[in-house]
Amino acid sequence: MSILFLLVGNSTYLDDHGPPPQKVLPFPSQVVYNRVGKCGSRTVVLLLRILSEKHGFNLVTSDIHNKTRLTKNEQMELIKNVSTAEQPYLFTRHVHFLNFSRFGGDQPVYINIIRDPVNRFLSNYFFRRFGDWRGEQNHMIRTPSMRQEERYLDINVCILENYPECSNPRLFYIIPYFCGQHPRCREPGEWALERAKLNVNENFLLVGILEELEDVLLLLERFLPHYFKDVLSIYKNPEHRKLGNLTVTVKKTVPSPEAIQILYQRMRYEYEFYYYVKEQFHLLKRKFGLKSHIRKPRPRPEFFIPSPLETEEPIDDEEDDEKWLEDIYKR
Repeated sequence: MSILFLLVGNSTYLDDHGPPPQKVLPFPSQVVYNRVGKCGSRTVVLLLRILSEKHGFNLVTSDIHNKTRLTKNEQMELIKNVSTAEQPYLFTRHVHFLNFSRFGGDQPVYINIIRDPVNRFLSNYFFRRFGDWRGEQNHMIRTPSMRQEERYLDINVCILENYPECSNPRLFYIIPYFCGQHPRCREPGEWALERAKLNVNENFLLVGILEELEDVLLLLERFLPHYFKDVLSIYKNPEHRKLGNLTVTVKKTVPSPEAIQILYQRMRYEYEFYYYVKEQFHLLKRKFGLKSHIRKPRPRPEFFIPSPLETEEPIDDEEDDEKWLEDIYKR
């Protein structure tokens, strides 16, 4: 596979008295993973820590986990800090989409992973209360001010009695990560949904789905080899799988069918976005010949969202894959 390269520096020749050799960076040399909460991101970050040492890229992480929406000044400051990081870098943080070009920066390549919205909500609901297998008291550290009656609130009661945690706008969670920082991105509706879809098409190299994580990793290795080469072999390593298992949320229970149906209704825009992303992801898989075995998906919920469109056949089998990647990078 051919790789595009970016030359840093102005020198075009070398001799005994000339400047030092140019630094050759892979293209793209600026990648942002604005990871969606409870969508497997801790597993991916564990992989990235190993990969950054193995391949020599700069992994830029953030200790801020609960501030996804930023003021204009905060956006400018974060973009400035990220843009001046040593390249090649991969920056990761729970943060809604940032438009670097709006503030005069070079727009990076974005990647992300999402999952079934109800499953994501349930994982977050119980994680906030009871943590994961990394430690019995993790949940107490994460949510120390949570009252006991709230911590042990039955999930069905929360949903059926319309508690704020189980209602909109809190259920409108995934779309803002792709819509961006505009105030309307936080309002459940068509405007935020369509803007999120547009950003996926124009600014994200890949948005995968957690239910097919191995295929996500395979495509990341194909698209971004300097960052993700050998990622799947590392992921499948038994020692790494042990670490990954520690991040599984504990004490999860399944709501009643009635409660789940209510969640589907409240999250109809989230589901429309999820199925849109899933369709695009499957187009990519087909384009690159991935025919992995996946678990049979749950039936699509029957409500507001129209039936899924038939997968189109827009892919010319003779199209050059590397040319397609170059076109993506030029967006």
